[in-house]
Amino acid sequence: HPVAVESPVTMADGIRVGRPGDVPFDLVREYVDEVRTVSEDALSSALLLCLERAKLVVEPAGASPVAALLTAPEDFRGPVVAVLSGGNVDPLLLQRILRHGMAAGGRYLSLRLRVTDRPGALATLLAVLTVVDANVLDVSHVRTDPRLGLTEAEVELHLETKGPEHCREVEDALRQAGYTVLV
Repeated sequence: HPVAVESPVTMADGIRVGRPGDVPFDLVREYVDEVRTVSEDALSSALLLCLERAKLVVEPAGASPVAALLTAPEDFRGPVVAVLSGGNVDPLLLQRILRHGMAAGGRYLSLRLRVTDRPGALATLLAVLTVVDANVLDVSHVRTDPRLGLTEAEVELHLETKGPEHCREVEDALRQAGYTVLV
């Protein structure tokens, strides 16, 4: 029977309903074999995949079939067709979703490390990142924290990467260069 959900929260506003209507519920009960739920992370990853790989702008509700396939591909026997629908997505929401999807997909790396507080130390660190092809989005260079030693500075980096394997390569390169990485 239909169950009411108080204030459902999801980016997929096209399927965000507090309670299924009686007529749609009867049709689902008669014709649908299974209903799946997906996480917000899966939705944002699906949207990113649709945009990046298929060049399709799809609203979050329309990308939910792709999210279900990405979440448990072993549950589906081929051939499989995922119906994508709706391009009605707010540009600001799309920007947030894409950032979230990239983070969920391991495309961003945030880390902290300590460096010697001397001229050129930050440039030396950034040179290591250049070699491993990590794109620096943001740098915070702190020299006056009481937790730091007199000759230390802490650097917080936000990097754009090519995925989880590339994140590991970046961390390994920093460690090989003598940095202690605090992820």
